[in-house]
Amino acid sequence: MTSEFRLPRSMPEEQGVSSKAVIEFLEEIRENDWEVHGFMLLRRGHVVAEGWWAPYRSDIPHAMYSMGKSIVSTAIGFAIAEGLVSLDDRIVDLFSEEKPEKASDNLFAMKVRHLLTMATGHAEAVAFWECESGNWVRYFLESPVEYTPGTHFVYNTCATYMLCAILQRVSGQSIDHFLFERLFVPLNLSKATWDVCPRGIVYGDMSLSLTNEDIAKLGQLYLQRGQWRGKQLLPARWVDEATSFQVSNGDFVNTDWGIGYGYLFWRCRHNTYRADGAFGQFCLVMPEQDAVLSVFSGTEHKDDLLSSVWETLLPGMSQGTLPPDEPAVKELTGMLNDLRIDARFDARTDSSIEQYIQGRTYVLEPNREHLEAVAFRFENSEVELFFHNNFGKQVLKLGRGCWQISGLRISEPFKGTDMKVAGNFRWRNDTTLEIHLVFVETSFRHMFICHIEEGKLELELSSNLYWDWLPKDVITIRGHFSSETNSP
Repeated sequence: MTSEFRLPRSMPEEQGVSSKAVIEFLEEIRENDWEVHGFMLLRRGHVVAEGWWAPYRSDIPHAMYSMGKSIVSTAIGFAIAEGLVSLDDRIVDLFSEEKPEKASDNLFAMKVRHLLTMATGHAEAVAFWECESGNWVRYFLESPVEYTPGTHFVYNTCATYMLCAILQRVSGQSIDHFLFERLFVPLNLSKATWDVCPRGIVYGDMSLSLTNEDIAKLGQLYLQRGQWRGKQLLPARWVDEATSFQVSNGDFVNTDWGIGYGYLFWRCRHNTYRADGAFGQFCLVMPEQDAVLSVFSGTEHKDDLLSSVWETLLPGMSQGTLPPDEPAVKELTGMLNDLRIDARFDARTDSSIEQYIQGRTYVLEPNREHLEAVAFRFENSEVELFFHNNFGKQVLKLGRGCWQISGLRISEPFKGTDMKVAGNFRWRNDTTLEIHLVFVETSFRHMFICHIEEGKLELELSSNLYWDWLPKDVITIRGHFSSETNSP
């Protein structure tokens, strides 16, 4: 990204932000072991602090998960401004050929605004992944609508999908093409890939990846009420409506989950709002402070992470500038340069057993991870890990006391795509090898503990996060050396 398209940089105190407050924020993250992958703090349109925990990097897009919903909201804002659709268009009118023969009154009452506010009237989210026909639109319309739309909030990803389907119908373009000239080009956002349903309609959620700076730009666009470099890209009225209280979303006292919901934006404490995704992804817009904070993470402690923003960063913002604080700036710079996911690089990185297992192939018992065999090839600075899974032979590079990035093809949740994986290894003792794999485009990382003894191999697999396709407990996979199997 050229400097022309980067957000301007500034020292924190020049924009009225205390470097000590940012230090305190980073110390809170470290002390509580919240796995943050990257952040960018903007004040008055300037980046005043930014950092990435190695092996995560500023130039590698990170999965946004449900933060993508706010991108869908933005697309609908453009479509409404251009007269392609309105908030009060009925869903059954937009898809008259798909509606059930006996549509309920509640389905007839459902409008575009109800999709945007997660108040469709469903008692629970529509599980479109269970649709066997591949027609997710019809599946949505055939799902029971138990409540009057607008009266009952249920977080419903399929509602976002329906907005993408509507946009494609009224504009003749998929959402990625629709947004390219309207949003991605003016803001110079990273090239994005979008997953599609069996009928070719973009999900609008889960599949989108962007960089921290991309997300910070989106937050700044909303902070400036739709203006970008002197041009009104998105109507200010839409920004105001989309980020205002539209529907009640619970009664969670003193949290950022029950303040209200806008058009695919969450209201937060201190008169702020955010785009939000699973595992600690958020873009927090603070209008009264003229500030934006974009964060990528791999944590289940998002509530605590948000609370730390109010307790550390918010009090550190003043109305004017602050006097230079060279000692604090120096300390902050050192902290930002030393951010990393803890892989204990200072631990033991060699073992006498390396020569014994060099090139040997270990055949594994059947397992849910589809791992069939593994082998190791040790070099001075790295090890190559060879294994077979349901996509065939895979090779990963693991750094000896450092990170090495290579590619890996796996199934869930990435549907057979090639993923960037950063790997490193260390020896716990002469017969126990510890391997760290970080999927740097996502929130997920795995750790393998390999116990090797007398021709036998036992793998213990654990993950930093748990989801449907990830184990909740450590998985143990056993194997044995096979002289009949070709070495790598």
